Amino acid sequence: MTPELTEDQKLILETASAFASERLRPFAAEWDEKRRFPVDVIRSSAELGLAGIYVREDVGGSGLSRLDAVLVFEQLSMGCVSTAAFLSIHNMCCWMIDAFASEEMRVEWLPRLTSMELMASYCLTEPGAGSDAAGLRTRAVRDGDDYVINGGKAFISGAGDSDLYVVMARTGDAGAKGVSAFIVLKEDKGLSFGANERKMGWNSQPTRQVMFEDVRIPASRRIGAEGDGFRFAMAGLDGGRLNIAACSLGGMQEAQNRALAYVRERRQFGQAISDFQAVQFRLADMETETQAARTLLYQAARALDARAPDATRWCAMAKRFVTDTGFKVANDALQLHGGYGYLSDYGVERIVRDLRVHQILEGTNEIMRVIISRDMLRR
Repeated sequence: MTPELTEDQKLILETASAFASERLRPFAAEWDEKRRFPVDVIRSSAELGLAGIYVREDVGGSGLSRLDAVLVFEQLSMGCVSTAAFLSIHNMCCWMIDAFASEEMRVEWLPRLTSMELMASYCLTEPGAGSDAAGLRTRAVRDGDDYVINGGKAFISGAGDSDLYVVMARTGDAGAKGVSAFIVLKEDKGLSFGANERKMGWNSQPTRQVMFEDVRIPASRRIGAEGDGFRFAMAGLDGGRLNIAACSLGGMQEAQNRALAYVRERRQFGQAISDFQAVQFRLADMETETQAARTLLYQAARALDARAPDATRWCAMAKRFVTDTGFKVANDALQLHGGYGYLSDYGVERIVRDLRVHQILEGTNEIMRVIISRDMLRR
């Protein structure tokens, strides 16, 4: 751990670590195997202030920084990457409402979200609009004091179980300026969900399509002004990218810890395999790569907290590097386990599977390279 953390941040880290050790790690393998969404455990995180980490305190949030959030998700993902990742999505939804909604909306919705009375999912991606998010086609048409929404979203974490959905829908012409943001509730008539997708990882949370068929909601559930939704979504993704990078960081650290314990115990040719130089070199590379990832991620979080003009570039760099590195380190940890690493009992293969999607979501790492290079060339 970097010595630059304050005493308060060290306490935050310890609190999140204890929750991961007691409520996540002992059950992560079972949740993965049975595809069980641990809603009870997720809701209990609100007791520690983990349901509104960087939401203002007047509506039940913890009022913490982005660096604080990174520390939290790093620790939580050491217990269960998939469950920690869903908590990060809930927090992103809460932040968007806190940052961009009217005061009336903040007071109406956030106390119920920060207490986990309501669990939230984020709806941006569509079957035909992934990396090109501005090309989304779900449409919200104004009808008097209401909006009527039609369309569909894909790859939505928590869909079908979450109570509230932050939805990006088109209210204007094509392109980014025609997108607005809305709150849709699970019980709204016309909202339906597809089958739970069968996935390589993230099995402790459901992933479904969300369909809107003449879903009528009051105009008071629009977040901000018409046409500002895409800007809100992109702002939310800066923090979301830090959070998912933090989940990769925690996952790689957990995999490395398991590998280190294994090579000390496993014996071949009459000695612990940790005595072999090839193993030592791999461990050294894993530790170097993990610490490099941690340093970059913490710096990116500080840039976002400081509202630095190049914060988006830092968030993209951190997301690209940490998620790529996380998968590599976890895969190296599996290799050090030999054949046992391929077995579910040792837990490393689950971490590898869970980390793989981090290179795709919150903007693929190819898109991160586009963001980084464009900012470099613009300056």
